[in-house]
Order: sequence, then C-alpha cells, then structure tokens
Amino acid sequence: MKQLGTLEADVMDAVWDAAPEALSVHDILAAFSDRKLAYTTILTVVTNLHSKGFLTRTKVSRAYQYCAKHTREEVTSQTLRDILDSSDDPTAVLMHFAQTATPEETAALRKSLPRKRAAR
Repeated sequence: MKQLGTLEADVMDAVWDAAPEALSVHDILAAFSDRKLAYTTILTVVTNLHSKGFLTRTKVSRAYQYCAKHTREEVTSQTLRDILDSSDDPTAVLMHFAQTATPEETAALRKSLPRKRAAR
C-alpha cells in the first residue's frame, strides 16, 4: 500500500476508531474540531483514500459514508512487508527487528507461528 500523508493518516485513524460504524465527511470533520479544516479538504482526502484503496464508500442519500477497507493491523502489516521487500537483505532486517521485540511480543510470535517439523 502506498504511504499516507499526515492528514490522510489522521483521517484513517478517525475511521478506524469509529469502526465498524461508517462515517460521512461531516462526521470525520467533527473528529477534527480542534483543527481548522474545511469540508472540501476532508472530502478531497477521503476521495484520495478511496482511490488508493484504503476506504470503501456507500452512497447514502446525496453523500457517501466511508469505512476502512482493511484494519489498522492489516495496513501496518503490509507496510512492514513493503519495508522487508524493499530491502537488499530482508532476513537481516527481520532479525534486527526481532531483536528489538519486547518479551510480550516475542511470546506472541512464538505462540502464533506454526510449528515446523524438522526434515527427516
């Protein structure tokens, strides 16, 4: 997946936080009440996110309601995959990353990775 700009990432956070509820542009704009953003700015951002494949939309009356196409975890995982794929030595990158894992993260990995049988 393509990288997100700062405002795109903030909009995705608002959509993910509201999941599974769909949001209109007005709903998303309300989530940024502390920032002075125009309706058209948010409309442009959600249109771009829809074009990039991050959002789905459903027409309700004259407006669209937006939902995330993928979970935050799926998008984050794909970003990590993209980083590994762009490396000349993905194994080294993965090993360096694994060395920084917390004990809780290490335990979760051990629990969730399938056991591989030794070749006989």
